[in-house]
Amino acid sequence: MSVARTHLPPERSASTIAALSVASTVGIGVGYPVISLLDQLAGLRAAYGLGFLLSIAALAIAWRVLPVEAPGERPRIDVAGALLLALGTLGLLLVLAQPSLWATAWLAGGILVGSLAILALWAIVEMRTAAPLVNLRLLGQRPVLRANLAMFIVGIGLYLLFSLLTRYVQTPAGAHYGFALPGVAAGAALIPFSLMGFVAGKSLPYLVARITERWAYALSTMIAIAAVVLFVAADRSLLAVLVSIALLGFAVGGVFSVMPKLVLVGVPGAETAGVLSINQIVRSIGFSTGSALAGFLLAAATPARSMLPTSDGYITAALWALPPLALSALIIAVRRSPRRPALPSTAS
Repeated sequence: MSVARTHLPPERSASTIAALSVASTVGIGVGYPVISLLDQLAGLRAAYGLGFLLSIAALAIAWRVLPVEAPGERPRIDVAGALLLALGTLGLLLVLAQPSLWATAWLAGGILVGSLAILALWAIVEMRTAAPLVNLRLLGQRPVLRANLAMFIVGIGLYLLFSLLTRYVQTPAGAHYGFALPGVAAGAALIPFSLMGFVAGKSLPYLVARITERWAYALSTMIAIAAVVLFVAADRSLLAVLVSIALLGFAVGGVFSVMPKLVLVGVPGAETAGVLSINQIVRSIGFSTGSALAGFLLAAATPARSMLPTSDGYITAALWALPPLALSALIIAVRRSPRRPALPSTAS
């Protein structure tokens, strides 16, 4: 995205960045069924091997086609900042993704406190480094801060619902709900997710030109809310659940396509990569939080000596996605107008 903003004219860079933002959404609909099929045919190691080969292919393509920067002084790499940020976010994601750690409260608490301390040290280092990995003063500006906060919150709601839907369609037949779809079929159920994400990526730039980025973002979150409502109202219908998955795909594609423009308001071109990278990290932490919350809610809805949660547990868990979705829309859509200067008083 940073390369697109630097090397393309403004009228092309915006649409290219939007397309890059939703590329991962489109890839989900292809990756899930392909990897599931390979897992069934050749085993899990073969599936991971394909992922590794695809990563190598992506690196080779990037090396071949991305433009070469103009010759000049080589940029300084903030190695200390990179290591501290990686270590701090690793600790946060670990305590979110591994709920079993909380069985030993002192261990999980220690990792959490240590991670926050490392991130605080990272912030101090970044503020004092001549060439920081991330310009924290820039991240503190109101538009950038608001966009990152909304991205974190909406990520919780979107991935909470995504985790529920992908698990629900695979629920075994003995549970008396769900559809017992095998791995490949469950992966194919995400094709509507990717198709509608692609549609969102193509249509949102035209919509933004008419209703602005803020309202396009709010519309995307409202569509995600509609996906929740549809799932809650008609969870026993496979068609309804697939439509809910499709609506979620459009919402994810819409949020991803419009977020770069929201977070880059007033950001200099040289800071594009740093600001977008932090936004990606915030997105990942939001996703991990939503996934962990889905697991926690389903575990709470699982009766003793049972392997599966109740059907009502899925409904309750899906309803938990509504507050973060609505809150993120409000954060972006409701913008405080600048304070008007007071009029000078006139003597009578």
